[in-house]
Amino acid sequence: MILQLCHLHTCVIAMIKAVLFDLDDTLLGNDMDKFLPNYFTLLGKHAERYLEKNRFLQELMAGTQAMIASTDTAVSNRDAFWYTFQQRTGLDPDEMEPFFEQFYRNVFPQLVATTEKRPLAAPLVQTCLDKGLKVVVATNPLFPAIAVEERLDWAGVPVTEFDYDLVTTYENMHTTKPHPAYYHEILQMIDCAPETAVMIGDDWKNDIIPAASIGLHTYWITADGQQPPDETPVNGRGSLADLWQQVQKGWLEQLT
Repeated sequence: MILQLCHLHTCVIAMIKAVLFDLDDTLLGNDMDKFLPNYFTLLGKHAERYLEKNRFLQELMAGTQAMIASTDTAVSNRDAFWYTFQQRTGLDPDEMEPFFEQFYRNVFPQLVATTEKRPLAAPLVQTCLDKGLKVVVATNPLFPAIAVEERLDWAGVPVTEFDYDLVTTYENMHTTKPHPAYYHEILQMIDCAPETAVMIGDDWKNDIIPAASIGLHTYWITADGQQPPDETPVNGRGSLADLWQQVQKGWLEQLT
């Protein structure tokens, strides 16, 4: 009967064409409870020539919240941030952006000490590329490219060595996690249907729920035995090592 139906109607099996990887606590061990305080301390000190530290961090968070809240697909996250920052501080983005680029180039690399390289990240990404899949670094695009690329370097999967189809940054994206629109935008940019892509990430709210809500397959990077917090469909869960073993056994090819 199935064969008859396949002759009557075109049978299309959607094979995986793209793999989306979260970055922090997925490809890179990076506990935000440790990372962010150190990041804010260094950045606040760097910005003291313009604003007192606490005031600066307050305005930084206001700009970040503006990016998270924005759903205007005509406005990049970068523009949403700097519009809010300028409105609240009067500081000129044309002067401030190069100043912060100096921070990311010269000071930000110190934060590598708060992170942990995951040895399987590189072979996992390379295997996906070897399979002819599109590979996306789907990190929450709240940072400029220079900061995202630095963290990819810490993870051992730098843009200079891996041919990513897309790395999401505040310059090239117009939405953020956990908006489903973030995943829609990625799929549009890489020309893939939701059912042909899989999102791999550790954050249930940011990575799994919104990706699954629009039809992507999902793999939840999580601690041993941790159970899903709700009924959101998930195609697999476990550590990066667990995922690596599954990929070697053909897990990606089985997602149809």
